[in-house]
Amino acid sequence: MRKALYLLVILAFSLMISCKKDNKSSNTNSPSKTGSTLDLIRDSVFLYSKEAYYWYDGLPDYATFNPRSFNGSTDVIALTSEVDAISQYKINPSIGKPYEYYTPSPGEAKYSFIDQGQVSTQLSGTNGDFGFAPLYNDVNDLRIKYVYPGSPADLAGVKRGYKITVINGNSNFAYDGPTGPHTQFVINAYANSSTIAMTLQKFDGTTMNVNLNTINYTINPVLTYKTFDEGNGHIVGYVVFNSFTSNANAKLDAAFNYFTTQGVTDLVVDLRYNGGGYTATAEYLDNLIVPPAGNGTIMYNSYFNDILANGREVLLANQVRRDPTNNQLYNYAQFDYSVAGNAVKFSKKGALNISRVFFIVTGATASASELTINNLRPQLNVQFIGTTTYGKPVGFFDIDINTYQLYVPEFETKNANGQGGYYTGMSPGTATYPGVNDYDDVTKDFGDPTEGLLAHALNYVKTGVYTIAAQQIQGLSTKVKTFSIEQSNAAAIQLIQHQFNGMVLNKKLKLK
Repeated sequence: MRKALYLLVILAFSLMISCKKDNKSSNTNSPSKTGSTLDLIRDSVFLYSKEAYYWYDGLPDYATFNPRSFNGSTDVIALTSEVDAISQYKINPSIGKPYEYYTPSPGEAKYSFIDQGQVSTQLSGTNGDFGFAPLYNDVNDLRIKYVYPGSPADLAGVKRGYKITVINGNSNFAYDGPTGPHTQFVINAYANSSTIAMTLQKFDGTTMNVNLNTINYTINPVLTYKTFDEGNGHIVGYVVFNSFTSNANAKLDAAFNYFTTQGVTDLVVDLRYNGGGYTATAEYLDNLIVPPAGNGTIMYNSYFNDILANGREVLLANQVRRDPTNNQLYNYAQFDYSVAGNAVKFSKKGALNISRVFFIVTGATASASELTINNLRPQLNVQFIGTTTYGKPVGFFDIDINTYQLYVPEFETKNANGQGGYYTGMSPGTATYPGVNDYDDVTKDFGDPTEGLLAHALNYVKTGVYTIAAQQIQGLSTKVKTFSIEQSNAAAIQLIQHQFNGMVLNKKLKLK
């Protein structure tokens, strides 16, 4: 694997295909050992899924599925169409649709994907982009939603909340739906180009012109942290955490050490745009937040399919992993996939001792972010502020196939109380997820106490209710949107389709 803790291996196709004769792991027909490289890769994608995919039991046999029938203008597009098809077989009985049903684009996989190492590079702490992302605050109001420190956008003086008025000479890009030409123009300009020119309107109404080029830079996933004194002995710590990368621990330590020295009594963790990342980083953040009394108790359990749990996997012997603790290589068939073998316990880090935490969330809050939140629910008072999260209680390890990396869900997680299954997301302000449902206020920078979602948390700490003072409500342009919350979420999700959402298993695994 291209991540720091994994070894990338090139799959020997003839060896992999020969494994088809051993049907201990799946009931497949016999694919041909001959064919193009793409043919063999398509076979491998299906056969690995029949062994490792959490919902493998919903897949048909090889002949019925016919992996080699999936085509596209490029090999990646062909393989993506195959992965999408695999994802739609298993039906979630609670909603009558596939577990991987993706509302903005039915038929596409909500969780599974295949790439050529881009996610591995990103989660190792390196990005190669402009360092910002846009968000439609309203139909005619496109804003900067975040900026990574040290990125081209940051070095050019771009701030969250700035309004984008011109992109590459074009000022006509009002939101026109998921597939509209205006929306697609914005996506192509910032996600599929190496240069971009923008005119931005600052908070004071003045404008600035920026010309950005993509570069590789080291991600600092902690975008900001600070404290607020809300009186009566309440010190609120606030941290914006944007990605569960492998280089996050030192950044998190700095923030939480500061919170401890400031005597923080209440914590606000802003995960509104955090699509996830490494499970080990999620565990690290949980151990910083959990009260000392939770030390040594169960954090979460992982549940793999019955092929893996019962040691009947065969193809995973072709996948090699480097143990981060002793640098030794193992293949994935050597690991223990039982529930007991994968139980994770809290190991308290730092001296922060709180009894309540607020999580700011949106539809872009996914996977490892949701894992982090769910793990803490049995341990302290967890409050939810924002809109319904992405909904991904499953995770994966990558499967290397030639130059590609296949990601299909291989396990589901549940906390110490058995809570999980949030496939349709966590909805703030409900009986299950207490808090308040409200728009993302992208008109202000992170840490501005009048920013809508942060203001909810601060007001709750001060008064015990989520109502915001009238003068603040009048000052929030988000309160007079033509967008509904649902439309706002749909627009936001469309702009982040290129963004990784997931939780990747990268901790030490127990051997059988």
